[in-house]
Amino acid sequence: MNLFQSERLGAGALLQRGFASPIAAELLADIDTIAQAAPFRHMVTPGGFTMSVALTNCGDCGWSSDRQGYRYRDDDPLTGQRWPAMPALFRELASNAAQSAGYAGFEPDACLINRYAPGARMSLHQDRDEADFTQPIVSVSLGMSAVFQFGGLSRNSPCAKVLLEHGDVVIWGGADRLRYHGVLALKGPAHPATGEQRINLTFRKAQ
Repeated sequence: MNLFQSERLGAGALLQRGFASPIAAELLADIDTIAQAAPFRHMVTPGGFTMSVALTNCGDCGWSSDRQGYRYRDDDPLTGQRWPAMPALFRELASNAAQSAGYAGFEPDACLINRYAPGARMSLHQDRDEADFTQPIVSVSLGMSAVFQFGGLSRNSPCAKVLLEHGDVVIWGGADRLRYHGVLALKGPAHPATGEQRINLTFRKAQ
């Protein structure tokens, strides 16, 4: 029996309200530990723009951006060390969330951790730097609420606007795997768990 409120966003996309809430405090503690080894930073896009969202990674590889392009790499370009290992709790959450949406056997090897401050946003984009598009994306929201844009397979497709709150998890794959998505500029009240921040965990099978 599904104890969480589910909202279908597409044929292969599901929002699980509050799915991560029971373990949110533990997730945030693990994020603090990861950030001590691999600090949050604002990366530069290939076009030379500094991202408003700060990021770090954990797992076998991590997503990175610079003037040479977007890619996954085994080492942290800031420290020269390998990215911190993905905590077992992260892997379990991602696998269970994916299974709840019909994607059994999902084993992420990368977790991108985005930190939004008020005013930070993520423009519409596709997650297409991964090697295998048959694997889903699992996105976990912690802290301040944000408006998630979930579009179509072209940048100009209409976008649904979905309010994501602390503990919500969105899973998309299959026919929806390459849908454009983004986050509107963060605004609204602070959250007791994070203050004036939103943390987003994005789990992927990158390699």
